[in-house]
Amino acid sequence: MISEIYSNSIYMLLTTLLFAIAIDLLIAEFPVEIHPVVWIGNLINFFKKYFININNKLSGLLISISIILTSSLIVLVPLLLIKHLLYLNDGMIYLFKIIAVLLLSSTFSVKLLLDSASNLRKDLKNNNLNKARKSLSYLVSRKTNELSKEHIISAVIETLTENIPDSYVSTIFYYSIVGIIASLLGLNDFNVIILAILAALIHRAVDTMDSMLGYKSDELYNIGYIPAILDDALNYIPARISGILIVISSGILGLNWRGANFIMRRDARNCDSPNSGYTMATVAGALNIQLEKEGVYTLGDNIHPLKVECIDKAVDITRFTIFLTTIFFFFVFMDLILLKI
Repeated sequence: MISEIYSNSIYMLLTTLLFAIAIDLLIAEFPVEIHPVVWIGNLINFFKKYFININNKLSGLLISISIILTSSLIVLVPLLLIKHLLYLNDGMIYLFKIIAVLLLSSTFSVKLLLDSASNLRKDLKNNNLNKARKSLSYLVSRKTNELSKEHIISAVIETLTENIPDSYVSTIFYYSIVGIIASLLGLNDFNVIILAILAALIHRAVDTMDSMLGYKSDELYNIGYIPAILDDALNYIPARISGILIVISSGILGLNWRGANFIMRRDARNCDSPNSGYTMATVAGALNIQLEKEGVYTLGDNIHPLKVECIDKAVDITRFTIFLTTIFFFFVFMDLILLKI
């Protein structure tokens, strides 16, 4: 009975995930005109104009509900429409799968994350500090125009590793968990895919809200409070999973996995965010370096100096952590598929 529930829906979840990852690695980001996350950003700006005038935390609750509901339509409208047209011909099944893959691939950004760090590494290698500062300013909230080379390297590694959960692990976590639960409940194969992708998109919507509104400025404190709480809650488990996977990745790559584990346990809570330290501190420990956002946090021990090569190693750790995440869920799906044997 269980094997019958799992068979097709789990297979569809797995193949959709693998094709979505392949598209992200090959294409990176969609054009802004058709990118769902850009649409979500536009929705946030639209609702912000109205709700920001409510001078209390109710504004954050209202915009969170509004964004989650409206952004859900990005998944529900095309997939439900195609689902109801499946009776026309077999080609509609393939159209459903193609749209599902494209929607899922838009919810994470592996290639962009890795390329952003690698491009900044090239600027630093060429001693083009002004270009590196300008490029970095698009990725971090801190002022970058006077950062030293060492602080630029630190900021690159920080933003790269902090975004491991946001850019991939959390999205895949919720896609997989919701998809498996939907399969267990015996839902229609196509409904399973719809719910799984919806979970991934909602995570991306919450993450986008936090990145646009989650600041403690006078203007954004109230409207950004609930989005920031939601983002922290959704990333709580994936961030800690990411930290563990970074420790494992460090060991496989021949880096200081013991130091990674020690620094994660010691320094992960040094950050204001309850989650970001679990990836940043762990990478600092693996590389025996110290990452610092002046006046905010210090992570790791200053055993080795910050050099450009540290970015390369951080990229390697990030890439391998993403690989391990994919392999983990691949085997979870495969085990469930094999239950029918």
